[in-house]
Amino acid sequence: MIPLGDENRSRSTPIVNYAIIGVNLLVFLYQIMLPPNAQDAFILRYGFAASDFTTPLPSLSAYAILTVFTSMFIHADILHILGNMLFLYVFGDNIEDALGHAQYGIFYFVCGIAATAAQYITDPYSTMVAIGASGAISGVLGAYFVLYPYARIRTIITLGFFWWIARVPAIFFLGIWFLYQLLYASTPEVSGVAYWAHVGGFVAGLILIKILPKRPRPLPPPPQSGYYSPSPYSA
Repeated sequence: MIPLGDENRSRSTPIVNYAIIGVNLLVFLYQIMLPPNAQDAFILRYGFAASDFTTPLPSLSAYAILTVFTSMFIHADILHILGNMLFLYVFGDNIEDALGHAQYGIFYFVCGIAATAAQYITDPYSTMVAIGASGAISGVLGAYFVLYPYARIRTIITLGFFWWIARVPAIFFLGIWFLYQLLYASTPEVSGVAYWAHVGGFVAGLILIKILPKRPRPLPPPPQSGYYSPSPYSA
């Protein structure tokens, strides 16, 4: 299922969400302009490797800590970044609207850290480099699941060679998405994707959105007064 958009209009311009998308795109543009060998070196240098953290705490380098954040802005290829940015564009604006700009930025990065921690806990000695914004974006999806479960998501659904567009409730779309991540995270044969990071980010978003203060939703507008006002005794 591929989301095209939601029918859940936000009340404010999601400037932080746009900024995060913009930075991700700029980093990817810089990355693909590097020579092939330099691209690999860039990913190895700024991606997150769990094995870098499996050391005594005093010897943990500031560089290793930095990769927790830099890895959120690096992507493997064009499909990787476009998929991530599409999900962030569709679901992030409403969460920023609910939390406010500054708090949304903090929420996003905390979810990303939680996602990285989940991936580390499940395989602390891994030398595989983890990259991508999907862990933090999974937290956004978890928050959307809580706040807007019945919002309609315009979705491309494929079945073999057939596809169609449907309006799917978020609780169904995101529920299926999370079960998919959990299933593949529990399958040892599946490799190359940090599914536990997706699971950890989603759960972090579920929890954080329940405890963080939300912006009050505006009251509905008062009824319009007209020239004719029916009497409460009218039949």
